[in-house]
Amino acid sequence: MPFLAPKFSESTRHLQISLFWISFLEFREVKHHLVTSFIYLSNMGDDGRVNIDVPRYDQSSYWGRATHMAVITNPLNLFATPAALNHSKDIVTRYRKGEDVGLSEDELWKGKQLYDARFHPDTGEKTIWFGCMSAQVPMNMLITGAMMTFYKTTPQVVFWQWFNQSFNAVVNYSNRSGSVEISKTTLATSYCAATGGALATALSLNAIVKNMPPIIGRFVPFIAVGAANAINIPSMRRLELTEGTEMSTEDGNVIGQDKNAAKEGITKVVLSRISMAVPTMMGIPFIMNHLEKKGTLKKYPRIAAPLQIGLCGVILTFATPLCCAIFEQRASIPVSSCESHIQKAVEAMPEPRPTLLYYNKGL
Repeated sequence: MPFLAPKFSESTRHLQISLFWISFLEFREVKHHLVTSFIYLSNMGDDGRVNIDVPRYDQSSYWGRATHMAVITNPLNLFATPAALNHSKDIVTRYRKGEDVGLSEDELWKGKQLYDARFHPDTGEKTIWFGCMSAQVPMNMLITGAMMTFYKTTPQVVFWQWFNQSFNAVVNYSNRSGSVEISKTTLATSYCAATGGALATALSLNAIVKNMPPIIGRFVPFIAVGAANAINIPSMRRLELTEGTEMSTEDGNVIGQDKNAAKEGITKVVLSRISMAVPTMMGIPFIMNHLEKKGTLKKYPRIAAPLQIGLCGVILTFATPLCCAIFEQRASIPVSSCESHIQKAVEAMPEPRPTLLYYNKGL
């Protein structure tokens, strides 16, 4: 008699499926606690103190970086009073000295995260409010929405591209890597180069696409923004390209300055900034073109600007932290990829020698 597989009743099958999902969810819960415990322990020093010099969330994980950037780019940080900002700096300064600040772990991290949002990580100086990453969403929703609304005439293009590059110059300076001071000459030439590049790109493309379908013209601001970012960021940070960015070991010992790391870091920042503009400046034109074809914009011409600004705000709320998290801010580079003087400095160190060095790539 051939072997017959046992037949399970419908209720038995349901029970088996339920048991499977219960086991799966329990495994996920255990995994979550293990990961949380690992991150907690990695943030604790040998003396049991919290290591606030590393982010609270696991930076080797994309979602850990995204969570960290969501805290840093939160627009609510802009409403912090000067007293609250000074208090956060006082907390960080005193805690780094080993003092007892009398706060719970959550309160300590809250102060540190506010400090990260408004103070430069290398210099410790307070950034101007519209230059910090918390201003990215409200400022970019206004500027991007306006650039996509007012792009057809030369005066409109000139004004909004100038306004955008003026804002970008402040952001790039405020979020540069390292503590090297940027001269006024460098600031002026970088600003002029980026603004000139954006205007030349936008105006020349507007002339080229004049006889093309309207949807093509709506993409001109994005191309101009991409070109300007590729000019503005390297120009503003060219001292890093000529003198190098500060390199350190995993435990913070400074080795020297390296140009190769500067090139890598600046490239990553350019890519993340351009990717940040993609969802808004490449997605919204399709929506607006659809409304234009339906006659909605002709019937209600005044809704174009507020609609695009509102859509930019919604998209940028998510795109800003997600794109900033593409690359780690405390980036690593193999010693073998560094300049020769850095490699020699590492070779002179006692065993075990590091194979990776770290630097602040900026934002």
